[in-house]
Amino acid sequence: MDQHKYDYGIIGNCAYLALVDTKANIGWMCWPRFDSSFIFGGLLDENVGGQFSIQPEWDAYTTSQEYITNTNVLETTFECEDGSFKVIDFAPRFYQYERYYKPLMLVRKIVPLKGTPRIRVCCQPMGNYGEVQPEKVFGSSHIRYTGLESPVRLSTNIALSYVDKEQAFILNETKHCILTWGVPLEGPLETTANSFLDKTIEYWRHWVRNTSAPKFEQATIIRSALTLKLHQYQDTGAIIAAATTSLPEFPGSGRNWDYRFCWLRDAHYTLKALNDLSRFGILMDYASFIENIVLGEDKRFHPLYPITIDRDPIEKNLPLNGYLGERPVRIGNQAYEHTQNDVYGQVLVTILPIFSDKRIIAQENLSLIKLVRHCLEMVNQTMDEPDNGLWEFRGINQEHAYTFLFHWAGANAARKIAISIEDKALQDKAERLIKAASEKIEACFDEERGVYTQAIGSKNLDASLLQLINMGYLDASSDRAKQHLKVLEDELRTETGLFYRYKHVDDFGEPESTFLICAFWYVEALARMDRIEEAERIFCDLVKHGNHLGLLSEDVHEKTGSQYGNFPQTYSHVGLINAAFTIARKLDKPEFL
Repeated sequence: MDQHKYDYGIIGNCAYLALVDTKANIGWMCWPRFDSSFIFGGLLDENVGGQFSIQPEWDAYTTSQEYITNTNVLETTFECEDGSFKVIDFAPRFYQYERYYKPLMLVRKIVPLKGTPRIRVCCQPMGNYGEVQPEKVFGSSHIRYTGLESPVRLSTNIALSYVDKEQAFILNETKHCILTWGVPLEGPLETTANSFLDKTIEYWRHWVRNTSAPKFEQATIIRSALTLKLHQYQDTGAIIAAATTSLPEFPGSGRNWDYRFCWLRDAHYTLKALNDLSRFGILMDYASFIENIVLGEDKRFHPLYPITIDRDPIEKNLPLNGYLGERPVRIGNQAYEHTQNDVYGQVLVTILPIFSDKRIIAQENLSLIKLVRHCLEMVNQTMDEPDNGLWEFRGINQEHAYTFLFHWAGANAARKIAISIEDKALQDKAERLIKAASEKIEACFDEERGVYTQAIGSKNLDASLLQLINMGYLDASSDRAKQHLKVLEDELRTETGLFYRYKHVDDFGEPESTFLICAFWYVEALARMDRIEEAERIFCDLVKHGNHLGLLSEDVHEKTGSQYGNFPQTYSHVGLINAAFTIARKLDKPEFL
């Protein structure tokens, strides 16, 4: 089997995201928000997905693709028989008028480099997941696409007849295409495009300059940080798990899910990484999201939430061909209905820095304290309750060790918060729940094998149990931790250091691909146990599973190294950052910028 990679770069501005392939076609872009219908969705159906492509007239050409250093501005360079040119793609984002300017605007700059290349431009947006093909209305220097939820306009200095008929023309000067949703371009085309480009480059480079990163694999960490930032929906503070839906975990698996939502679990790990990077503003935005959305619940938290409060992520299948013919194509996610009790501890651990990190200056926040009390009480109420677990089993309810681990970690976080606000009653309750959660975790211990199992009464293992070491429940230097890790290695680790999340059969059969974040958890555990040379070597091998731009998918196939699952996956980039920081600290070389 040939190695499969997602040949896409990602651009965005925290209002929307787009995937650009190595042939400068927009393969995936949802407007007006992350979880809206695609406007370009050839990634899931080339027939009805539409396209926005800029390509040479002839098929004989090669391309290369890279980011402008320390930015989310993407360049695709074409080498053709009759010359060369590059396409610069970006979503404008910069600070002006005391706020962030992040319009629903895609800017494409086409720059001739050598010779007289002939190119053709095709812009065919679609609506309602391919069901609506808009009509074109021509202005003096723009095309309006009508029939969508909101007006879409392409403003360009390319002859409109060339764009309309997809006719090839000689690229003898720089051309610009600006696509807008709702509000049209208000200003001169070329001046606006160039000004926005300069300001966007400077914004991202300023963002990077104010990001703390160790010297160990620094460029890799920076790319992951920039990628994570793009998955924040700044309007509400929500952080989505991935930009895409229904990219299969493995061909024929049926494990095709919509990841364009905010999982409390994923957001916890993402924010931990961003806190290490000193990006505290994202934490404060997320805390606001939690207050406004999660506290609207009666008692229970859902495992995931839409990025705003106006819709539930009801799962349904769409009549699309799917990525490489892989069906079903799903929108929404039934996991919204699951019981996943680890979420309460995750919220507590996530907001702990607001109360304890001296780098963050936060005034007393009564609603956040209310949230702390509520989450701790839910830890108490769910201590004996089976749940679906972090892997979101659709037909299995167990008393999961991972859930108890976050009961333990959440209660510890609540204890620290209680001490900081001098609330003795809250502290006493937290300490009682720390003890109760510890007893539950110990009930998962298999004395015969010397390992903690997936759930009370289960012999199954899974990679989330690595977190018993990484989160400090087990002393990394203890014999128990070493034996625990050895058993997990023997059952779940591949020869190259990849890790299966579990090997047992679930609702969809036996998993066929490894889960990339689990491998980074393994690297982190190795580093904590002072197996530092192994940690470095495996880390460097894992990074190679990224695509040509260093972007990581969710899953990797053991035998081929192929990328599968939704892309790019925040979980994987978070795992990379957290593992890199752990290695850097162990090397005692955390030289920060």
